[in-house]
Amino acid sequence: MKIYKRKIEIKTSSRVEFIDITKRVLDIVKDSKISEGICYIFVPHTTAAVTINENADRDVIRDIISTLNNLIPQEGNFRHMEGNSDAHIKSSLIGISVEVSVAGGILELGTWQGIFFCEFDGPRNREIWIKVLGE
Repeated sequence: MKIYKRKIEIKTSSRVEFIDITKRVLDIVKDSKISEGICYIFVPHTTAAVTINENADRDVIRDIISTLNNLIPQEGNFRHMEGNSDAHIKSSLIGISVEVSVAGGILELGTWQGIFFCEFDGPRNREIWIKVLGE
């Protein structure tokens, strides 16, 4: 089994934003030369996340952000003194990792699916860790 690891560095520009990283992950999978396996995408931050969702219509992402902000407003009755408890909760709800099958050297994503880095406490400099495992 081969293991190929890379990091994506990203600079966010807003407190809350979703950034489509699909192309960058696809390029890493291609560089790995792994034709069959799995791609593991991990965010090592407690106020950020990663998700797979529709990347054809940006209104889907706008709706997700709006709903999260309505459900968990920044000004909630939180005890955490840093003022970013909402970001920690949103990160926990969305999740810090996703896995995607690799077949024929490409990610097996659905027609409308894309991979999004989710910022909930920006702007910040962030990392996304990618590991491709397989043959």
